[in-house]
Amino acid sequence: MRWVTASAAKWAARSARSITVSVVTSSGENHRRGKNAEDRLAVQQKLSRPLIEDLHAYMREQVVKLSRGHDLAKAFNYILKRWASFTLFLEDGRVCLSNNAAERGLRGIALGRKSWLFCGSDRGGQRAAAMYSLIVTAKMNEIDPQAWLADVLSRIAAHPAHRLDELLPWNWTPPASAISVRAA
Repeated sequence: MRWVTASAAKWAARSARSITVSVVTSSGENHRRGKNAEDRLAVQQKLSRPLIEDLHAYMREQVVKLSRGHDLAKAFNYILKRWASFTLFLEDGRVCLSNNAAERGLRGIALGRKSWLFCGSDRGGQRAAAMYSLIVTAKMNEIDPQAWLADVLSRIAAHPAHRLDELLPWNWTPPASAISVRAA
């Protein structure tokens, strides 16, 4: 009897994995790149919704066949309890199923992890983390981090405090002199 249960659990895991791979592939970044939120949502609705609905039905069927303490049942229950969060990408085109963009942004930090041990203190580490966050945010907004930081650091002392949001990467515009240099 245990062999049948273990065998069924392995089959269920393989089936759930293949459905999940199909969902991730169909809603992948290739369908998202360069499109606005409405277009991405339409693609996600068309390609991913049927697969997600199949996955949901399949997991509900399988979880009742497994013992409560089984690792696969725990995994299924984990995602079923968080189903609304998991399927948010089907309701909002701005949401991506994966966090690949965030992980790519942090890759440079992970590669230099040993160097970051030498920040000098906890406060130094917190400052470094804040700087890395700003740099990655600038990169994600397709802004040259060095040009942005140089400009912001040169202007921030004279900039009105109630308008600091203008200097954030997603609101920042390069100074006119930098634009004219690029055009020449």
